[in-house]
Amino acid sequence: MEIYEDRPGQSNHQPWLLSFTVLVLIVFGTLSVLQSVAVALLPMLFGISIDQVSLLLGATLDHPNARLAYFFIKGLGGGFAFFVGGWIFIRFVDKKTLQFEKHLTPQLLDNLWIVFPILIGYVLLNAILIYLNMNFDFPDFLSELEASLKAKEDQLMDLTSYTLDFDSFEEFLVGILVIGLLAGVGEEYLFRGIVQPKMHQYTRNAHWGVWITAFIFSLIHFQFYGFLPRLFLGVLFGYLYLYTGSLLYPMLAHISNNVMMVTLVYLNKLRLLEFSMGEVDTLKWQYIIVGLFVFIFSWYGLIKTNKNKVHR
Repeated sequence: MEIYEDRPGQSNHQPWLLSFTVLVLIVFGTLSVLQSVAVALLPMLFGISIDQVSLLLGATLDHPNARLAYFFIKGLGGGFAFFVGGWIFIRFVDKKTLQFEKHLTPQLLDNLWIVFPILIGYVLLNAILIYLNMNFDFPDFLSELEASLKAKEDQLMDLTSYTLDFDSFEEFLVGILVIGLLAGVGEEYLFRGIVQPKMHQYTRNAHWGVWITAFIFSLIHFQFYGFLPRLFLGVLFGYLYLYTGSLLYPMLAHISNNVMMVTLVYLNKLRLLEFSMGEVDTLKWQYIIVGLFVFIFSWYGLIKTNKNKVHR
């Protein structure tokens, strides 16, 4: 059950395409404004001049505060901007409410723990999706497109590697804040909190709402070789909201997933374990089978405790 209702005494029902277009414009406008504000504050907060921003965003700036400055731009002009843009749309355009007091009811929070085994099971299963996506072969006549996408993927991986190459424990904590908390809350507030119920309303089908939203969620990351696992991750978040009626479930799952990835990368740098993000050369079926059983039993527990909350 998704919560997206008219505020008391107000009703605003716009054509779906117009409403969605306005939402996109407001969100991307908010992203642009807050990123510009973040860039304008760089000289004062981090001692990085405006003319060095292109080097900073390209992960080639040699400066002691470069990574913190990058996180500042991504935090203010990323996850936080998604939240602010979504709030502006709900408050002043669609005039709706998510009724957050309902998301915090004790009977919903009692089962919040089940997010963790569900996520662990999914992460183990996700190796299949990563493997299939990374090893997708284009037909010969699309060889130029394939080369372009792989070049873009290498560029994104270089940027990600730079972003997560923490030089200190303090940078690691900032990464947890930006990549974990702000991204998890902001993206779920926008995609599951606003886009999904609107897609549910437009299509009059809850499952279409989940899948269309997950497709958009994965598409806006502009990463072909991560599209499939991110699509199904969005589907997971979508059904967590649909079956529980609380945004806390997908928010916690999103935050936990990102924090886990960041932590594994950091532990790999400290040489406490071996972990390579986004790379699966061979499938370890023993882990996949364990993940399958953990996911099925945990998901069954979720459905059983929330079986009356699905609105199709």
